[in-house]
Parts: sequence; structure tokens; C-alpha cells
Amino acid sequence: MNEHHHHNHWEGGHTHDVSSLSGKKIFWVTLLNATITIAEIIGGLLSGSLALLSDAMHNLSDTIAIALSYFAFKIAEKPKDAKRTYGYKRAEILSAFINASVLIVLSVLLMIEAFKRFISPESINGNLMIIVAFIGLMANLVSVLLLEKDSHASLNIKASYLHLLGDTLSSVGVLAGGIAIKIWGVLWIDPLVTIAISLFILKEAWNVTRKTVDILMQASPGLDYERIKKDVEAIEHVKNIHHVHAWMINENTIHFEAHLDLSDMLLSEVQLIYAQIEKLLKENYGVSHITLQAEVDACCSKNFFNA
Repeated sequence: MNEHHHHNHWEGGHTHDVSSLSGKKIFWVTLLNATITIAEIIGGLLSGSLALLSDAMHNLSDTIAIALSYFAFKIAEKPKDAKRTYGYKRAEILSAFINASVLIVLSVLLMIEAFKRFISPESINGNLMIIVAFIGLMANLVSVLLLEKDSHASLNIKASYLHLLGDTLSSVGVLAGGIAIKIWGVLWIDPLVTIAISLFILKEAWNVTRKTVDILMQASPGLDYERIKKDVEAIEHVKNIHHVHAWMINENTIHFEAHLDLSDMLLSEVQLIYAQIEKLLKENYGVSHITLQAEVDACCSKNFFNA
């Protein structure tokens, strides 16, 4: 059995990593969110606003989410070892999955509570609601601006960024709701804002959850497998490529393994074919890690995906 392992430091286009997330940036974002959470819990209880309390719940999860994201990022930086031969990059995907799942649960619970408020409205102090919502909006806006750049590079940071973005929109809604309650006295605005915010968060969090579950379940990345088969089998001496497996460690790192049915040849010649296939897969398909096994009429099944 001839196997060829190649580890590439480029990691499928990780040109901008979350390494720019300094300890200072995380500290300020966490502190801001902790402050908003306390202010909105007190403000929500005193004013009777469910929208403020929903904002507070999201902010509480934000504080935990951002700390978890950073912790996961630090774990993911650890080098491969005998216990984790694939490294620790999945820590970020686990963090993203947990964060997004918590958001889904919170959104559903808040919508249930909002429906109860529609049925039996409760009195709300509009002035207090407006003041606290404005403070929350300003703090959330700062946090979103701090994390926006990093959210494009990592599902892990995106999950935390979604918490913050949701809370920014939430604060706008709560502020508008407070003004409407103050001017027109329409209490149903409060649960309506809560439902609107929750639906938006539910949609975004579901997208992150779906992607992370795919990665954790080792679903195949979106490669053009028909084209890969055609391109590889066009290489001289390659009769067939089969037993293909492709999976992702995180959203940027694709692993690919396959068996190759080759003409009988010297091992040194096989190495040249490996090099051609690696170059093809890395440059044309963004594959990061490749394992190939050469055979000469060894496998009974030549099906592309059969193990």
C-alpha cells in the first residue's frame, strides 16, 4: 500500500484569520455586553417591557458566546498531537454549533412569551424603556463594529457576531417600540418587536447550525466530483479513481482521500502522479489535505464513493 500525505499551511484560503481578535478587543466587547445585560434586566423588570428582557437574554448569551468563541479560537490554535492527529480546529465549529443552538432555543422561548403578551398585555413604562434601549443600542453598535471584519473569516466568530447583530436590531426595535408606547400607548408593539427580532435571529442561527452540523457529520464539501473524476482520470497511467472520501475539519479545511487504479510502475513514477493530482486538487478545487492510495487491480469495486 502506497500512501502519500501532504499538509498545506494555506488551509483552503484562510488568508484572514481571527488572530486579529486581540485580548483587548474581546475584553471590551464582553464588558460592554455584560453591562448592557445588567442594565436591561433591571430596566425590563422596572418598566415591564418584554422586549427589553428579550434583549437582556440575548445580551447575556452574547457575553457567554463571545467568551466561548475566543476560548474555542485559542484551542483551535493548538498544534496536532498524538491525542488529536487532526488538530483542534473542530473546537471552533463546536463553539459555533453551541452558540447558534442556544440562539434558536432563546428565540423560540421569547416568541412563546410574546404570544402570551398579545393575549394579556401588561403595562409598560415607555420612558425607561426608551432610555435603556438607547444605551443598549449604542453599546451593541460598538460591539458589532469591533467584530464585523472577523465574522467573514470564521463560522465561530460569525455565530457570536450574529448574537450582537441581532441585539443591535433588537435595540432599534425596542427603542422604536418604546417611542410608540410613549406616544400612542399601544402595548402590543412590545411583543410584536420581540417576535420580529426572534424570527430574524432564528433564520440566521439556523443557517449557522445547519453548516456546523454538516461539518460535524463529515458531510461532503461542495466539490464538483464529476469534474474531479474526469480531470484525475485524464492524467496518464490513471485508469480509475474510486473509494473517494471528502470532509471538512472546519469551514476552510477540506480533506480528500481516494484509491487510484494505476498501470504497474515504479514507486518513483507513482510519486510523480501523486504530485500532479495534489497540484490539481489544491489549485482547482481548494483541497487542503490529500491522501492517495495506489493500486494495481486490487479493488473489486471501482465505484467513485464506495468504501
